[in-house]
Amino acid sequence: MRISNLEISEHGLRFVDKHNRPLSLSAAFNRIFVRFYNYLLDFKLMIMNCFGHVPLHSVRNNFYRLCGLKIGRGSTIHTGARFFQPRNIIIGEDTIVGYRAFLDGRAPLKIGSHVDIASEVMVYNSEHDVHSEDMIATEEPVEIGDYVFIGPRVTIMPGVKVGKGAIIAGGAVVTKDVPAKTIVGGVPAKEIGKRKTKHYNYRLGRPRLFQ
Repeated sequence: MRISNLEISEHGLRFVDKHNRPLSLSAAFNRIFVRFYNYLLDFKLMIMNCFGHVPLHSVRNNFYRLCGLKIGRGSTIHTGARFFQPRNIIIGEDTIVGYRAFLDGRAPLKIGSHVDIASEVMVYNSEHDVHSEDMIATEEPVEIGDYVFIGPRVTIMPGVKVGKGAIIAGGAVVTKDVPAKTIVGGVPAKEIGKRKTKHYNYRLGRPRLFQ
């Protein structure tokens, strides 16, 4: 008989992993600790998701900061945003994160200043290794430079670096680094042009009040 990670047989009790491989006592207790930590994290994320629909930017930002998110001056996260591991997410100044965006913090996620992230953008820094027998999770940091524009429903995959001033067209799936001032689009995203602006000196301005 097996109860979660505890197997009971005629030979006694032993701890096993999800693949029924035996675990040492220390490994078993470490997994128990991680599981309870994840329960607490899930509860925290649920509360954050609820606050994510409060129609006041200042209230949301202050609550997100209490939860560990680092948000620069003048930056805004619109309603409906979701997160994993907020303590690993850094957002610069005067950056806008659009409606129902998803920001993954299971590995470091750094978003620069004056970055415009449109609605329903998803940024991941963890995925499964499809070549692993156990489908183990891998994690790689993601970095988005200053003055980047990311169009609606873009997906950015783990390990990607987006250079300063780059543009990502709506609906693109970004699997490789995007050089500075480069415009990319498509699935997977490929270069489709270059940004002509030589110097960046703009601010994104005030967000919509109740969004």
